Formats: sequence, C-alpha cells, structure tokens
Amino acid sequence: MKLVQICRAAILLAPLVTSIGAFAQSFERRDVTFVSQGLKLAAWYYVPKNLKPDERRPAIVMAHGFSAPKEALLQNFADRFAAAGFVVTVFDYRYLGASEGEPRNQIFPGEQIEDYRNAITWTQMQKEVNPERIGVWGTSYSGAHVLHLAAFDRRVKAVVSQVMLVDGPANAARLNRADNLPLVAGFLAQDRAQRYTSGKINYLPVVAPEGQPSALPTPESYDFFLKVVASSAPRWENRVTLESMEKFLEYNPAANIHRISPTPLLMVVAEDDRLTPTDLAIEAYQRAREPKKLVMFKGGHFNAYQEPGLNITAPAAVDWFKQWLMK
Repeated sequence: MKLVQICRAAILLAPLVTSIGAFAQSFERRDVTFVSQGLKLAAWYYVPKNLKPDERRPAIVMAHGFSAPKEALLQNFADRFAAAGFVVTVFDYRYLGASEGEPRNQIFPGEQIEDYRNAITWTQMQKEVNPERIGVWGTSYSGAHVLHLAAFDRRVKAVVSQVMLVDGPANAARLNRADNLPLVAGFLAQDRAQRYTSGKINYLPVVAPEGQPSALPTPESYDFFLKVVASSAPRWENRVTLESMEKFLEYNPAANIHRISPTPLLMVVAEDDRLTPTDLAIEAYQRAREPKKLVMFKGGHFNAYQEPGLNITAPAAVDWFKQWLMK
C-alpha cells in the first residue's frame, strides 16, 4: 500500500477509533449469567460509569437474530446505548453461544421470547436499574420476538425492531420456489416421525452455497455468516435443528402488532431486504398504532450492522430510547 493510501486510511479510521475509545471510557461491561427456566444464560451487563450513588437508570435488553451469538457485532449497538447513559443487558438464548441447554442450536421462538422475559426480570432486579423504564431491542429474528413481546409484556416501555421477520409463512414463500414448499413440508414430516420413533435430532445448515439446502437461503446470508459471524463469534455453529424450521413456519410475530400501542414502536427497515422482505415489514408497520416511527436505510438486511448503515440504525435506536425512556 502506498504511503498516501496509508495516510488516507488513517484519517478515515481516526474518528472510528476515537469514538470506540470514548465509548469504552464511559461504561463498564461485565460477564454475567442469569437463569431462564432452569438454564444459565450468558450475558454482557453494561453499567455507565457516571452513575451517582443509589441512582437508577433506564435499561435496554437485547439479543441477536437467527442462530447468532452476542459477539456477532451486537457490541456496535450495546456500546452506543451504554455510552448514551443506559444500563444494557445483552444475552445469548438457551442452546446458543455461551448459554446452557441441549440440543445445541435449537431455535424455538416461544422459548427465546421466554428468555427475553427472564432477561427483563433479572435486569429489573439490578441495583442500577429503574425497573419502570425498560426498553427492548431486537434484530432480524429477535426483531420478530420484540414485536410479540411488546404486544403483551407491559413492563416494556419502548421497543426497537430492526430488519425484522414479520410473518414466517409469508417469508418462507418468498425465499423458496412454490414447487419446493410441499417438499419442505414432507421433509419436516419425515423429521418429526424420526424424532418420535428414535429421538434423533436432525440438523440443517444455517447457510450454504447457493442451490444447497439451508435455513437462510440467500447469498447475502452466506457471505455475512461465514465472513463476519464465524470470525467474530467462535462459538457460532453453522447448523440448526430441523424442528426449529417447523417452528419458523408457524411463527407470525406481527399478528398482534396493533396491540403494541401505547408502547412506542420504532421499526428500522432496509430498503432492499431480500431475507426479511422490505414490503412485508412496511405492511406490518402500517397496521401498528401510534406512537410509532419508521426509519429506512439504504442497502440490504446485513447492512444494518456495519458502516455506513450503522450510522443510521444505531443513532435512530439511541434517539428513540432517549425520547421514551429518559424523558
């Protein structure tokens, strides 16, 4: 690399390095565990350093999307929330990452929502937290979970849902050819019969090269998981139980989106989302009631996690939580 290129790169990276350093100086992050239905779940617990004695702050509870542990870029959001003055709990669901549970890499929406609820309960009990000011943040599959959670759990006072799944069956119909869907149903029926007779747990890759079976069958998913998730989260495994896909096809998280109100809802949607289609998200947003806000950013599903998309997705979430939890 020529000297002038090195200088230009240093100039471009300087603001990022400065901001990361500023974030790190403003909070403490602890490795903790809490219990959800008898299993120990691993979490990061962020506490701002400028808390006064006996002060209780608003808190944000958050987790990752389909199959990903917390290490896969969630710090890009959690650091900003903590730097803005929030207490933050970032956790791994049961069966995933550093959390307990067997079979590994099983992803049931109902169980993951229960983990969110127990994470909220644990967070409310911490001495730094105002239990009446809890926000939840989710992305992709967890973006789906927080929609359902906020519709029924009134402990949640603000919600941010990013590049979210809104309708499992409709989403599957977009990702698979129509003539493939009966084959998928037959495959899942065979798996159910095998589990019933032998107890065997069968798996499907989370991502695979184009044309091969996988849970997330888009080229963008393959690139992101193998290049970003695998390198940043060593505990991630490229497999998910087949029974998890059965649950995906039964999951309609936005069915009760109209019930989220009066809890304030922010939806952050990519303009060209091929994995959780943009138009499905916008249609769900239209059914939500006030107070609500829609933020769009350029690019696809995975542009939410890194620059330049992160420059829109993270500040929008920070501002929303400030507006509704710190007023």
